Amino acid sequence: MRIAQNNFSRRRACRAEAQHRRAFSLLEVMIAIAIFFLAAFAILSLVSSSLSNARRLQRPLVDAGPVLATISNTNILIEGTYSGNMSDILGDAYRDYNWTADIEEVATNKLLSLECAVQYRGAREPVSDLTTLLYRPQSPAGSMEGANFVHK
Repeated sequence: MRIAQNNFSRRRACRAEAQHRRAFSLLEVMIAIAIFFLAAFAILSLVSSSLSNARRLQRPLVDAGPVLATISNTNILIEGTYSGNMSDILGDAYRDYNWTADIEEVATNKLLSLECAVQYRGAREPVSDLTTLLYRPQSPAGSMEGANFVHK
């Protein structure tokens, strides 16, 4: 009888202990919820930044560098103002952008200033602009050398 009573009290203690261990405390639940929300917000932040980067990649980045490179490829530069569409240089993705380039002699030794600006169609402010100096000894005499050989 004593053994049966001992087993009964052990079972009762195990059952009480099992019931006590089955439930989480309020603190454990709050910590679990905090960790869940922390992970959820981190994932949402990642998705948001990925979407904004994808949107940024869909818009073409415009730079006046290709215009400057195209014009400076020649050995002969003639003073004047030139213009065109960026799609002629970079393709259809840039058809809404126009470029202008001003070539001006800045010294009598055939030192020329090349100013390039790229504008969105209809906008007044340039999206990108670059200026450089080029030495082109084969270029015809410019305005500083008394010639009026200027492209308009």
